[in-house]
Amino acid sequence: MVGGGIFSVLGLAIREAGHAAPLAFAAGGIIALLTGYSYSKLGLAFHSDGGSFTYLEHAFQQRNVAGMGGWLLIVGYIGTLSLYAYTFGVYGAAMLGDGGQQGAMDHFLASLILLTFLGVNLYGVEAAGKSEDVIVLVKVLILTLFAVIGLAYVRRDYLLPVFDKGEWGLVMGASLIFVAFEGFELIPNAVNEMANPRRDLARGLFLSIVITIVIYVLVSVVAVGNLLPADIAKYEEYALAEAAKPFLGEAGFLLIGLAALLSTASAINATLFGTARLGMVMAQDESLPRAFSLKERHKDVPWLSLVLITVAALLFVNLADLTVISSFASATFLLIFASINLSALKLSNRIRIPRAFPLAGLILTLGCWFSLIEFLWKTNLSSLAWIAGFYGVVILAELSYSERRVIFRESDCFLWRRRRTEDRSD
Repeated sequence: MVGGGIFSVLGLAIREAGHAAPLAFAAGGIIALLTGYSYSKLGLAFHSDGGSFTYLEHAFQQRNVAGMGGWLLIVGYIGTLSLYAYTFGVYGAAMLGDGGQQGAMDHFLASLILLTFLGVNLYGVEAAGKSEDVIVLVKVLILTLFAVIGLAYVRRDYLLPVFDKGEWGLVMGASLIFVAFEGFELIPNAVNEMANPRRDLARGLFLSIVITIVIYVLVSVVAVGNLLPADIAKYEEYALAEAAKPFLGEAGFLLIGLAALLSTASAINATLFGTARLGMVMAQDESLPRAFSLKERHKDVPWLSLVLITVAALLFVNLADLTVISSFASATFLLIFASINLSALKLSNRIRIPRAFPLAGLILTLGCWFSLIEFLWKTNLSSLAWIAGFYGVVILAELSYSERRVIFRESDCFLWRRRRTEDRSD
């Protein structure tokens, strides 16, 4: 969860929420906690590696709903891959002295890191997987060091008034940065690997979310308390590294930059690995085109799924800016989590969950989603166009090309071919 999100969206959160950015992260965390409760109950009820996709299948009789949810998960993870790659490129360019220009170096590094981990995953990720725990430990320690030391240098006048951009800015900040909490939904996918799921699943979900909230709130307090609005506007894309300079100097900038590179690299590796295999499993379940399940003859590697997902992320990261990528990823996961809360609400008797919790999660996720869409409608139509385009592709793909297609069904194609044959004979 503490991946590329905090390093890239911090500047966006401060831009929209102002001094209330820490509250925006806390609000996003509350929504994540409510949704995590739904995931914990659904995970215990169904014990499936399919996670979100499986829960939607059980909750909705219309299988196209679950299919669209699966497609939405795939494109959502493509959005997060693009966000992590974008952040890697920006921080890498900044550390090389080419920051703030959004030039060729940013695009080169973003593309390079995606292609690198495409190669790693095609070859085999056993060695890379063993290093994940070390990378996570390093980046959390760096962020903790940043927060603990930085609190002593926070200027109160930089933090007040709290709602300098109004209460609505808090809502917008929470909506835009929600992608920074994405990741906890994968914990129930490992329910069959847990020694004691009834104890470990809920504990794993809640501890991970709470720890992430604490880190995000402390880090954002330090960032807001050490940077002027002009600095945040100038260094928005790598504001966290810039926020370390006032009390750690150039070494602090490089330290946070290193943490960002480690975090985004490990997040790209893990997300690419998981998304490609999600696509493979869904294809085997006839919920995605069979091409996603193609594997190498001697390796359990879904090579075509990996290539297609990487190509989509490459196009996105090189054609869109940070606001487009972040708003798309946040909007998509807000929509997915709203559907999961709705699933928990529909299945509340079966999974034994008090209806108030998934209902609150549903209201808050949908509220943030609609607020984000309204905000983009008023301020950034290009971001809204990207979101609409992706969602249109998801709906068309599910209705036209899945095994449950309602457009171009085999019976329709058979009738069409028969009519053509009859016309020719006439």
